[in-house]
Amino acid sequence: MSLLAPSAEDPSPAGISPAASDDSTDHLLTNATAERYRAAVTEAVSRVGATIAATDRPFTGITVDGLAPTVAAVDLDTPLHDTAAALDELQEVYLRDAVYFHHPRYLAHLNCPVVIPALVGEAVLSALNSSLDTWDQSAGGTLIERRLIDWTAARIGLGAAADGIFTSGGSQSNLQAMLLARDEACRRELAGDASPKDARLTDVLPRLRILTSECSHFSIRKSATLLGMGAEAVIAVPADADKRMRTDALADELARCRREGLIPMAVVATAGTTDFGSLDPMPEIADLCARYGAWMHVDAAYGCGLLVSRRRDLLAGIERADSVTVDYHKSFFQPVSSSAVLVRDRTTLRHVTYHADYLNPRRMAEARIPNQVDKSLQTTRRFDALKLWLTLRIMGAGALGELFDEVIDRAADAWKLLYDDPRFEVVVEPRLSTLVFRYVPGTDPDPDLSDQVNLHARDALFASGDAVVAGTTVDGRHYLKFTLLNPNTTLDDIATVLDLIAEHAGSYLAERPRPALSAR
Repeated sequence: MSLLAPSAEDPSPAGISPAASDDSTDHLLTNATAERYRAAVTEAVSRVGATIAATDRPFTGITVDGLAPTVAAVDLDTPLHDTAAALDELQEVYLRDAVYFHHPRYLAHLNCPVVIPALVGEAVLSALNSSLDTWDQSAGGTLIERRLIDWTAARIGLGAAADGIFTSGGSQSNLQAMLLARDEACRRELAGDASPKDARLTDVLPRLRILTSECSHFSIRKSATLLGMGAEAVIAVPADADKRMRTDALADELARCRREGLIPMAVVATAGTTDFGSLDPMPEIADLCARYGAWMHVDAAYGCGLLVSRRRDLLAGIERADSVTVDYHKSFFQPVSSSAVLVRDRTTLRHVTYHADYLNPRRMAEARIPNQVDKSLQTTRRFDALKLWLTLRIMGAGALGELFDEVIDRAADAWKLLYDDPRFEVVVEPRLSTLVFRYVPGTDPDPDLSDQVNLHARDALFASGDAVVAGTTVDGRHYLKFTLLNPNTTLDDIATVLDLIAEHAGSYLAERPRPALSAR
């Protein structure tokens, strides 16, 4: 019996037809099926375009219990054999109830509406399916990605020795930066030590510390855990009233590390915190890193849009960083995923270089063949750089900067609106496009009641589908959050959402049980 064919005694898995109604190879994109591909994709784009054009609110308000049975009822072992039928089904399980970031009353997370040139790039890169790990899989794609890394590094001001790699997002970029900082700290600490490697690392790793603002992204602590250091290796530096890292507190912590024999492996400055959009004082942080020999990383996942903005001066000091995280899929209006980590000194990327004989043998590096896997945590990697490339070639960097400036301007106007509205309190005046605030029950100053009211208002608003806002905590209390990344969001849209929040809050207050009066 052939080892390649199933035996008669081994039936096909239940529910799976042994033969499709058409040749399976007809579904592969080849020169023979190019027209079928064009027709199928055109139909899908037409459906999506029609759905977006008809969308009049950011969400339908569907619940998990309401949608889960529809998805569960789909028989994945019985294909429809028809693109139109599959798209009809997709309308029911996804498109109808998707959360639409393009809508001007989507004000929640760092999700942006995307520019059309990037979607053109998405269509091209998905069809060709290049993998950006080695030259022999990507060719021109490798050079395009490298050119965009150089362009970004130049915008930052990292210098001629800079390099970097596209990643899946800010969390991966931060992880790679912390890995490089860890291995550089170990290299410096262990220089000239003749002890066995494992013993030396066992001594050094517990002494490493990462210093970052208390308002920084959770991925820094997660990175410390993934790198074997533990979350306790991260020192949270207090922030000031504007939610910026206090450099006096940073100086104190660095001095304490030195006194206690700890190694300040890295200081992470945030250029655009997730909750507040605050920018840490990078020039002062750079001075302290230089004094204590610490790697300076700037997490500019959110604030990277300033690189093409008229507000570029807000990033002063970023050019002194050893590594920088940028998320083009936030303030460059690119589809997910589109991110990068950049380094001042390309030689530090050797800490993620591994050679495999089947993929990137050492002889290829010696022959100066550019394999991107040599500097990436990933092996197989999408050609996400193409989206930014086409965006720059069609729109230009200045047009992207105008979009980001527009949402920053809108946030400034919204802050004034909130500040003057007695129904709300707002935490800090924004530097970017994020506003943290909460509804204040005027009849009762009880902070627990304020928490309940704001939690209810957010949930009720989401359930209505009329708008989507985010939430966070400040000093242990529940607040609401606007993250503005849609230039089409108007001040009238924001005022409408504030009225809706107040309406839901008022309903909660009116309907809550009143405490019983005690008898005399």
